[in-house]
Amino acid sequence: MNNKKIYFASDFHLGSPNKEESRIREKKIISWLNFIQKDAKAIYLLGDIFDFWFEYKKVVPKGFVRLLGKLSELTDNGIDIHYVVGNHDMWIDDYLEQEIGLKLHFREFIINEDDKQIFLGHGDGLGKGDYKYKILKKIFSSNLCKWLFSRLHPNFGIGLGQAWSNKSRKAQEIPINEENEILAGYCKEQQKNNPVDYYVFGHRHIPMEIKIDERANYINLGDWIHHYSYAVYSDKKLELKKF
Repeated sequence: MNNKKIYFASDFHLGSPNKEESRIREKKIISWLNFIQKDAKAIYLLGDIFDFWFEYKKVVPKGFVRLLGKLSELTDNGIDIHYVVGNHDMWIDDYLEQEIGLKLHFREFIINEDDKQIFLGHGDGLGKGDYKYKILKKIFSSNLCKWLFSRLHPNFGIGLGQAWSNKSRKAQEIPINEENEILAGYCKEQQKNNPVDYYVFGHRHIPMEIKIDERANYINLGDWIHHYSYAVYSDKKLELKKF
């Protein structure tokens, strides 16, 4: 890898809870990107970078220009940046890909580095239970729902989406109970038939590392609202860190 590292982060939730606090967080994220760009081979953003995102045909949400400008600079300089769509930004279309140069992913996938397999995803809707959310996700991600929402004026539609997102985000900030940690259970089931070395997710807003078996660890990236946490892969190890 020529001493290059791979970085993972998620759940910036820019735009929440207000413009002032979001701006402070955005500047800290850019400081982190400045810090890692010297040795970054690739960056994986695992969803919910924005607290709400919807692309109308001719309109995208206001704000975030500092972050978008920095990401553009990094991709222009040859750093691969992958964006895994989360539940708060599931209505991303092609703007970030075409304008910023990000590589979009709409479902979980595996990368291979140094013979290590790393399973990546945002984490929402995986595992057993939470059936109400899974039904809602199917509805919201449908083309019909997106088309109907696009009929709303952006002033109303984006405001409505931001209000809903704020309520949804708070539901994930619940304490760790390893026995009932849904994503850990999902990893254990996956590991039985399709073993990998690491599972990396966001969504839960709590940085954690749980051993799945003798081979695999589950790492949750936490968030940049309270924890400013991220993971880095280097020298065949994936570690959770704070900025």
